This record gives sequence, C-alpha cells and structure tokens, in this order.
Amino acid sequence: MIRINLLPQKRRAETTQDRQIWLLVVLALFLLEVGGLLVFHGMKADELEAQERRNSELTTQIDKLKQAVQNHEEVKAKLASLRAREDAIAKLQTARSGPTAVLLELARILTVGRGPTVDPERLVRERRENPLAVYSPGWDARRLWITKFAEQSRAVRLEGIARDGEDVSEIARRLGLSSFFYDIRLLPARKLRDSRSGLDLVHFQLEAKVRY
Repeated sequence: MIRINLLPQKRRAETTQDRQIWLLVVLALFLLEVGGLLVFHGMKADELEAQERRNSELTTQIDKLKQAVQNHEEVKAKLASLRAREDAIAKLQTARSGPTAVLLELARILTVGRGPTVDPERLVRERRENPLAVYSPGWDARRLWITKFAEQSRAVRLEGIARDGEDVSEIARRLGLSSFFYDIRLLPARKLRDSRSGLDLVHFQLEAKVRY
C-alpha cells in the first residue's frame, strides 16, 4: 500500500495563490498611482497653459504701454503745435472781426432811435439805483458827430464836435453802458464857434477800452 502526503502540495498551492493576489494588489496600487500621477500632471499642465496665456497677455499689454510711452513726447509736440495754430487762427479772426464789431456798436450808439448793446438786467438795475447813469432813448444823435476814431491795443480815443456839454455826457453814458466799451474817461473839452452857422459848439475828446 502506497501512501501519498498531499499537505505540502496544498501549502505550496496556497502560497502561489497568495503571491498572485499580492501581485494583483501591487499592480492595482501601481495603476492607481500611475492614474493619479496622470491626473495630477493634466491639472498642472492646464494650470501651466493658463499661466502662460496670462503671461502672454501681460507681455502684450507691456509692449503697448512701452509703445505709448515712446510716442508720448511726439504726441505732446503735435498737440502743442495744434494748439499754437488754433490760437494764431483765433487771434487773426478776432483781429479781423473785433474792430468791425466796435465800429458797428459805435454806429448804433450814434443812430437816432437806437442805443448801446447792454445787458437788460444791468439796464434795469441802473434805472433803479442810478437813473442819471441811464442813456436817454429820445436823444437826437445828430447833435454830435465824430471827427476822429483811433484804436491801438484795444484802447480807443475819440474826438468830435457836439452842440453842448449834455451831448458829450450822453455819448459817455452810452459808451459806459455798452457791452463793448469800458473805463470811459472824458478829457478836457473846449468851446468853439462855428464860423458858418455862428453856433457855439464843444470840441470833446474821450478815451475808452474795448472788449472783443
């Protein structure tokens, strides 16, 4: 009779099976680790790409700012040139239209039934506070005529002949109320006799400043 002991073989089989399970566990852990590393790597790659995109945008902005700074002095010079040109044009237009406006205002003052260009509120205030400073609407401007008108650097000098001193005061009041004239100053006047009519007249002079 032959006896066969199978116990050692059973143990060897169990040991082999245990090793296979262990290898499977290690392999699974390895695969999990590899998967985790891949996921981590993907996340970091996305972060790196986003950071590189932001860096590129910042670089573009910096380049634009550098370009703007480089052109700053050139732009300032161009603006200064344009402003100087505009000022020159404005001065030419003022010099051309300003004296004309002053002469037209003087013509209105010396026109029968007309008067100076004056702010209505100022006129009402003058009538209330100082009636003697308000011009007379019924004044006959033909009682006075201008013989000389000169302007230099917006300073005007007028000379003329008037029937009497009240006529001189009237034109002074009108000039003083006008929006075009200010700082009216009457100079010493002198009487004279018209040789043709025999009338006593007044030769007057006044100075004023104009705004235009």
